[in-house]
Amino acid sequence: MTEHADWSEPEPAATPASTAVTPADAADAARLVAFGLQPKLQPARDQEYAELLRRYREDPPFARLADAVATGLGLIVLEVSPRAGMAVTAAEDSVFAVRMGDYARRTSADGGDRFLHGLAHLAVAAMAFPRPEDLADDGYIGRVTVNGVDAFVRQACHRLEERAAEQGENTDPATDAPGLEAAWRIWSRRSSTGATKDARRLAGSTTGIVAKAVSFLTDSGFLQRTGDDNGGTYRTTARYQLQVRDMAGSAAMAELLGLGVVPVTDGTPTLLPPEDGDALDLVADAGLPFHSA
Repeated sequence: MTEHADWSEPEPAATPASTAVTPADAADAARLVAFGLQPKLQPARDQEYAELLRRYREDPPFARLADAVATGLGLIVLEVSPRAGMAVTAAEDSVFAVRMGDYARRTSADGGDRFLHGLAHLAVAAMAFPRPEDLADDGYIGRVTVNGVDAFVRQACHRLEERAAEQGENTDPATDAPGLEAAWRIWSRRSSTGATKDARRLAGSTTGIVAKAVSFLTDSGFLQRTGDDNGGTYRTTARYQLQVRDMAGSAAMAELLGLGVVPVTDGTPTLLPPEDGDALDLVADAGLPFHSA
């Protein structure tokens, strides 16, 4: 009698129980992202926010879910920590993206001023974190003043004009020329404060443009106002450091820092000879924390 092998199907291997995502989990993840979109909200002052941050750090599936929610909204997660909360920035195609053209139109009747507004934001970032080690140090706090940023840009303009003159280039281009190169020269021509009967700062003056920039950054949770000296004094936040880290590789910022105009910690600028005279191409509309289109 022939024996037959038992070809019955083997029993399936036991699979580990997976944790299903519940509507409550999705709601909590979305809630965490919503907290991240409130840049002035500090986790230490909101128990629910702090608890969701703890869950993000300790529960990997929840962290992935929250990251997915952020991605679906066109947001990039820069950091999730007690110091910064859920720090997010908008991707270029996100509905949350702020574009320099829109920002400039809201703040000036002259659409051409968008280059100056971009330059102001770029200068604030460069003054706040002038060295790579400043960006790398989580404990570093940058300090800027409105008048200091304006003087910083004017010194940079002076350096660019000197360079152009040495190279025999046109130092008097048309004011409507495209690109930030034109913005440097337009800035030097623009009045620093303007003139009003009661000596108020004009919005279209260069200090007015800087004041608008730091006010926007303060409202966005990137800066904190600390006083009124020198047109207004400000200190950086952890969120701003993360934002500048994300944008620090821009050619425009490298150009600005490469000019050798080195700020010190109290927001007062000083002009030093640049180590490398080679210029980098400036990127139109380059300004933190905006997208160019």
